[in-house]
Amino acid sequence: MKRLQFALCVTTTLAASAFSCVGPAQAQVYKGKQIRMVIASGAGGGYDAYARILQRYLEKHIPGNPTIVNQNMPGASGMLAMNWAFNAAPKDGSVILATYNALLAEPLYGNPSVQYDPVKFELIGSFSKQQNICVTWNTSPIKNIMQAKEREVIVSATGATGNSATMPKILNTVLGTKFKTVIGYGTTESRLAVEKGEVEGICGLSWSTLKASNPDWVQNKRINILVQTGAKPQPDLPNVPVLLDLVSDPENRAIIKLLGFPEDMGRPFVMPPGTPKDMVAAVRRGFDAALKDPQLREEAEKQMLEIDPVGGEEMEQILREAYGQPKDLVKKAAQWAGGEGR
Repeated sequence: MKRLQFALCVTTTLAASAFSCVGPAQAQVYKGKQIRMVIASGAGGGYDAYARILQRYLEKHIPGNPTIVNQNMPGASGMLAMNWAFNAAPKDGSVILATYNALLAEPLYGNPSVQYDPVKFELIGSFSKQQNICVTWNTSPIKNIMQAKEREVIVSATGATGNSATMPKILNTVLGTKFKTVIGYGTTESRLAVEKGEVEGICGLSWSTLKASNPDWVQNKRINILVQTGAKPQPDLPNVPVLLDLVSDPENRAIIKLLGFPEDMGRPFVMPPGTPKDMVAAVRRGFDAALKDPQLREEAEKQMLEIDPVGGEEMEQILREAYGQPKDLVKKAAQWAGGEGR
C-alpha cells in the first residue's frame, strides 16, 4: 500500500504541484512554530527588499503556515551573520538566512574570518541570478570602461570581501583599469557616498539591486554604466560591454567564470547545517511555491524586483562544481579576489 501511495504521490506531483506529496506529519512540522528570517545586510538594500517580500508570502506556502519574523544582522559584509548561522544558530528549523552570494565563495579565497563551510549549509533557493555592474556618477568624466584606464577612479565598498571590493580588483587585473576602493561603508551609505561626491562610483553592484533600491538612478539616467558581468548582456543593458567579451586569454576567462559562480546563486536563502531534512524539504517546497505566487510576482514587478528562481538542488550543484575546481585555478582566483593576505 505504501509503495502504491508513493507512486500515486510522484505521479500527482509531476502532474500538479509540489504540495501533493505533503503527508499529514510533514504538513504539521511547522504548525504553530515561528521562523526567524535573518538578513545578513542592513535595512534598505536589495537583499533586504527581497527577503522581506519573500517573508510575506513564504508563511502561507510552507506546510503548517509558521509565523516568519525578519531580523537584520549586518556586519563585516554579511560575514557576521554567516558565521553565526553556521556555528551558533538553532538547528531546529527556526532560522532561514538571507545572505550575500559572495560569501559562499569566501572559503575558496582563504579568508581567515570564515568560520563556515558553504557546502554544509542547507540551500533553500534563490530569487534570481545576479549580474553586477560598475558605474560612475553622471558628473564624472569617466563615461566608459576604457576611460577608467586613463586615471585613478575612486569607488566605494562595504568591506574587503564584498562584490564592491572584488570587482574593481578584477577589472584592474584583466583590463588595466585604475580603480581605487575605499572600504568601510554600509550598504546604503556606499551609494549615498556616490551621490554626495565622496567617491566617483561603485563597482560590483547588482543591476537588479540598483533598480529596486535606487530607481531614480536608472529612470533619470544619473549614472554611467561602464561594464557588466555574466555570460551575456542583460536584456535592458544591450549596449553595455560584458566583461568576458573584453577578455581573450583562456585562463583569465576561466578564472572570471569561477569568480562569477556566486552570481549564479543570485540572492541565496540557506538554513543552518544540521537542520532536520523534513523541515528543509518543507521550506524548499514553500520557497518554490511562493515564487510562483501571482501576488508575489505582481508585488515584485511593482518594486522592480527580478524573479528568475534557482532551486536548492541547482545551488548545491553549482557549489560542488566550484569547490571541485583545480587548486591552481582556485589559487589564482583567490589572488585576484584579494584572498591572500586578507
